[in-house]
Amino acid sequence: MEASKPSLGQNRNRRSFLKSQVIFALGASTFGAAISQADASPIHPGNPEVSNADALRNTYQQCLGGPFPDPAPLNPQVREITQKDGYRIESITYEGQSGVRIPALLLVPDQVTATNPAPGIAVWHQHNGQYFLGKSEPAGLAGNPMHHTGVALVREGYVVICPDALCFGERQDPTGKLKDGAYERFEFLREVVRDRSLAWRNILEMKRAVDLLCSRPEVKPDRLGCYGHSMGSTHCWLVGPLEPRLKCIVANCCLPTYEAIEEEHLLHCFPNFVPGWKKHGDTPDIAALIAPRALHLNLGENDSGTPIESAKRGILRIAEAYKKAGVSDNFTSFIQPDTDHVLTDEMWQHVKNCFARHLKYG
Repeated sequence: MEASKPSLGQNRNRRSFLKSQVIFALGASTFGAAISQADASPIHPGNPEVSNADALRNTYQQCLGGPFPDPAPLNPQVREITQKDGYRIESITYEGQSGVRIPALLLVPDQVTATNPAPGIAVWHQHNGQYFLGKSEPAGLAGNPMHHTGVALVREGYVVICPDALCFGERQDPTGKLKDGAYERFEFLREVVRDRSLAWRNILEMKRAVDLLCSRPEVKPDRLGCYGHSMGSTHCWLVGPLEPRLKCIVANCCLPTYEAIEEEHLLHCFPNFVPGWKKHGDTPDIAALIAPRALHLNLGENDSGTPIESAKRGILRIAEAYKKAGVSDNFTSFIQPDTDHVLTDEMWQHVKNCFARHLKYG
């Protein structure tokens, strides 16, 4: 992969995984990237009693499963340091909740030091049914070169953290009894009986990754962002409303609305579902709670996991929230015609531009 442009590689989409998740096959979308003003109507009217973003954000927290516990000491440990061309990779672990250690890979440019700190970016890996990959793909150690985005960002001068989400990489079933999706379902149900969602757990752990970035002397704690593709994209707009330290959030190829999921009978990833939220809105209404901080969304017009007409209406809903907050320029989006569930060169240029604008120069 080039320093600033991830290769598309041979595997241009996630059809092999998504086909097993979709009940009714979707035809290729023929909708254009333009969005008419008529589509600006809300996906759901929302709860009229919730009239401001702070109240709705609190409702979102309650739907997820309630408040997060007070953060405990990170107790970070460095397991190994590997020198690469122009940067190093630190294999680290740190404390999550209840003593759970979270493994991650930290990528640090050679020129970045405690006396010459840089902005920090958390990269949330994709799902794609590839539970064995996790953090290793964005860190450039395995997987599709298209998604070696942590490496591309460290070469742009950022300090990058790539953690394993629960059920992925080093965080598969420690007993060995359950494999892949079976273990993910187990963890999803374990949270349900605790009156929480898997999204609650994932957001808590993403906040711990932000804690880790803030703890590093090489990182500017007021210049933090996050990026993700696919499940990593949903992780971006799930964590964004509840992590104000993230100044810039960029999500690639995943804005599935509950409206579209129900209409098209899609089986999406367990972490996407927030119990009770539909009474108050849809997934774009979660993303809208990131305002006034910067948010950019990339979407492929033909991505069957994000039916585009519903997503377009959601984009207009988000844009309206940013307009009401007086920061219309802080929300941007890009829908690439005739494009599936991939990271194209054009999409990546938007990623780089957004981070440069809000983290390097903003």
